[in-house]
Amino acid sequence: MIREKVLRPVPGLPMALFLLAAGVFAVGLFITGAQSETGSTVAIAVGLFVLVGVLAPGLMLNQPNEAKVLTLFGRYTGSVKESGFWWVNPFTVKKRISLRTRNFETAKLKVNDAAGNPIEIGAIVVWRVVDTAEAMFEVDDYENYTRVQSESAVRTLASSYAYDSHSAGEISLVSHTNEVATNLMGQLTERLAKAGVEVKEARISHLAYAPEIAQAMLQRQQASAIIAARYKIVEGAVGMVENALELLAQKNILHLDDERKAAMVSNLLVVLCGERGTTPIVNAGTLYN
Repeated sequence: MIREKVLRPVPGLPMALFLLAAGVFAVGLFITGAQSETGSTVAIAVGLFVLVGVLAPGLMLNQPNEAKVLTLFGRYTGSVKESGFWWVNPFTVKKRISLRTRNFETAKLKVNDAAGNPIEIGAIVVWRVVDTAEAMFEVDDYENYTRVQSESAVRTLASSYAYDSHSAGEISLVSHTNEVATNLMGQLTERLAKAGVEVKEARISHLAYAPEIAQAMLQRQQASAIIAARYKIVEGAVGMVENALELLAQKNILHLDDERKAAMVSNLLVVLCGERGTTPIVNAGTLYN
């Protein structure tokens, strides 16, 4: 693998002043030689012009959070990452690469989750180049490589978890966002390391059932919610009935045999668990009439 080698080139301002002075001197020398018809003087002036023309392409301006990757005759010589005005070997090829933090959102992918249900999922990936040599030479197009590998990681992530948890402790895409994001970060870091890319953040931005099963899954969620609510209602009602019987026994308000206790429990559960308000019936006779 080609590893990054950071260079600190020659400051460009002194070299630019030198080339400017050499150019002015060559112009004056050329004029003097032409007027005196001295061939050697003209030849020296032309030589200076050629020297200035050869050295001038080595001047370059490097912006903040930007790097220049230098190659000389097809061989990597180093990267300039410090901003400023510099001069390098004029025969090197300079390729610009941005070191700024970038982000993109993957397409909404349709995949099957761990339970086999078709879902739609998308993610936002925040990344930056940290190794310019790897980004430039280890992959053909590091930006396209980052996008393709990110979509592949999202597909793998979606197939590793169920959309929603149906048992206690089960990790799902909906209920465990932090664990899912950590897993996605790990996969992206591993996949993009060879391209010199650092993943700073990765989170799911879109998550839904596929349209063909969305209605059925909604009914299933509603049924699960109703069952859970009923369970809580029954649990609370049983506790209230138990408490009522204990209070009646402790305060000697009413003594009931087992048959009457069963009838009372049944009536209380109907009142407490019913969806609608009950209509009381007043017994004007005795308890056993």
